[in-house]
Amino acid sequence: MRIAYLDCFSGISGDMFLGALLDAGVPAQVFERTVAALNIGARLEISRVDRSGISAAKVDVLVHGEKELPREVFWEQQGHNHEEHGHGHHGDEAHTRGIDHGRSLTEIKQIISRAAISVGAKNTATRIFEALGAAEAKIHNRDIETIHFHEVGAVDAMVDIVCAAAGAEELGVDEWVCSPLNVGGGTVKCAHGTFPVPAPATVELLQGAPVYSSGMNVELVTPTGAAIVKTLAKRFGSFPQMHVRRAGYGAGTRDFSGYANVLRLTVGEAETINKAHAREEMISVLEANLDDLNPQVFGYVLERLLEEGALDVFGVPVQMKKNRPGILLTVLCRAEDSSRLSQVIFAETTTLGIRHREERREVLTRKWVTVETRWGSVRMKVADINGAVTNYAPEYEDCRQIAVEHQVPLKSVMQEATQQYLGSNQLITKDTKVHEG
Repeated sequence: MRIAYLDCFSGISGDMFLGALLDAGVPAQVFERTVAALNIGARLEISRVDRSGISAAKVDVLVHGEKELPREVFWEQQGHNHEEHGHGHHGDEAHTRGIDHGRSLTEIKQIISRAAISVGAKNTATRIFEALGAAEAKIHNRDIETIHFHEVGAVDAMVDIVCAAAGAEELGVDEWVCSPLNVGGGTVKCAHGTFPVPAPATVELLQGAPVYSSGMNVELVTPTGAAIVKTLAKRFGSFPQMHVRRAGYGAGTRDFSGYANVLRLTVGEAETINKAHAREEMISVLEANLDDLNPQVFGYVLERLLEEGALDVFGVPVQMKKNRPGILLTVLCRAEDSSRLSQVIFAETTTLGIRHREERREVLTRKWVTVETRWGSVRMKVADINGAVTNYAPEYEDCRQIAVEHQVPLKSVMQEATQQYLGSNQLITKDTKVHEG
């Protein structure tokens, strides 16, 4: 299994993430094609810089020949003229010039949808923006569709987010793991005034993530960086056990004396047990009986648990004491996630107790294979035993997105994807990405 580890000892921002991807092997052409596909008047400038003795890749977005500025520098220059001129709500992003008069989430999603990039990259970019939008909406107590992003909706931030999605897909890893995040300290100037670090949107996005401050009075984790972590990383912890294959360093804009302002991305292969056969692993099983929970809430609980990193979640109808109908909630998860997921169950359901146990499970070797349909790319999940394919299925979200965009029946998309997979004489071509899961 291929793992990517984000070492956020100096925080994370959108441009740092792009630089780390580039330095870890993602071709620059991937970013350049993505920027061209967005067609929003931007271009990239890629360079190598030194950050306290570490050579790192630096990616800058240029709009009308200008680079983005750190947030506090921008607002010091502007003197908060934006608010005086009544430009409305702003996001809390570190990349800004004040040339973009705001976009709604719907408008941003339309731009992403029209771009000639893969379905997977579109989905990831959209989820990152939705995470940012949800954070802003909660902070300002407004409906997400009434929020007009200014800094977040700026051209350079859109490039950061969509290129991050395309680059992450190109890297082809099975799992993203993130270190505890160094958020920095002090205060930061935003569109709405001066706030303590981390900024409000960053705090909202990093709920449930381990954070700390090294004592530096500067913003190290931007909202875009936090949204990328929230969307990609499924777990947090120390450096995972793996065979290191490559590493990359992405530079931040600032150059601190005696402190490397870089994001390190390490890619490697995790150990597998008897790789040719079913893989064995230990997992935690959480169970709770629910007999007084609104069924509508139960669906939300399932979604929350999956978002928080559960491997699988399901409910089974049961008959409980006093002949009351109920639901048996079962959650499968990694051992290190069981405590956090238990807190979600207690917070979101009416249960007064949760049963814990450890179980051994066997998992077939899996991989993703991308096939081309007449409407776009679809990932196929393929399982095998000793190299012989036993199961295959098109990825539902890819098919659903295509069906909605092209107004075609979902079953037609799924059928064509399956036919393309079965009819292909050569599954791996120069345009097909495969990685083991």
